[in-house]
Amino acid sequence: MAKEKGYTRKNLLKGIIVENPLFVSVLGTCPALATTKSLEAAIGMGLLFTIVLICSNVLVSLLRKIITEEIRTPAYIVIIATFVTIVKMLTNAFLPELYSTLGVFISLIVVNCIVLGRAEAYASKNTVFDSFIDAIGMGIGYTMAICIMAIFREVLGAGMITFGNIFTFIPKFSIPILKCVIDDVVIYDYSISMFQNPVGAFIVFGVILAVMAFVKNRKAELKAYKDKQEKIRKAAEAKAASEAAKAQQMAEGGNK
Repeated sequence: MAKEKGYTRKNLLKGIIVENPLFVSVLGTCPALATTKSLEAAIGMGLLFTIVLICSNVLVSLLRKIITEEIRTPAYIVIIATFVTIVKMLTNAFLPELYSTLGVFISLIVVNCIVLGRAEAYASKNTVFDSFIDAIGMGIGYTMAICIMAIFREVLGAGMITFGNIFTFIPKFSIPILKCVIDDVVIYDYSISMFQNPVGAFIVFGVILAVMAFVKNRKAELKAYKDKQEKIRKAAEAKAASEAAKAQQMAEGGNK
């Protein structure tokens, strides 16, 4: 069956916007709340998560006709665990600061419901290319979501966004926003340390979901209002047409 035009684009964008795994499906919240103290950590977590998701989706799709129904879930877990182990070892070797920052949450990608869910619900039923695109979209969507949380938490909790602590291959620098330090002297500090704690993560996550729900409900209300106005307009046009037809019939009867 030929796929509709723009299918690949829709398949990619659904994970970023329409079916965002964190903000829409509310999946993978544990690492999202625990690894978003800094933007660097969130970027690192997002990259590792995306790599595992892409590799597992592609391999599951390749083996979808070989893996039987009876061993499907255990097989998927073994596949995911293999890629997580590889990623974990490479991270420990080349990015030790990221490895120590994320800690156990790298290993917990194995049981992340997003990775297993995409393997079960999508990769096992679709082609390798479609599964690859799906994984990229979901990975970008999840990375974008945790980075948004990290920006709010780091700005509100630390007062500045800092790079170079985890990705040590780049020069260390900070972007002062609510806090400014020059030569170890604090010029001003309006940060709220609570946002660096778990409670701050819950607050930021809850506020983001609340804003998204408000926007969604507002769009639904506007759509309902427009639909109602359209029905009223059509009813008025139909009534006017009916009255015009009656007037024309009366005029024709009078002429006779």
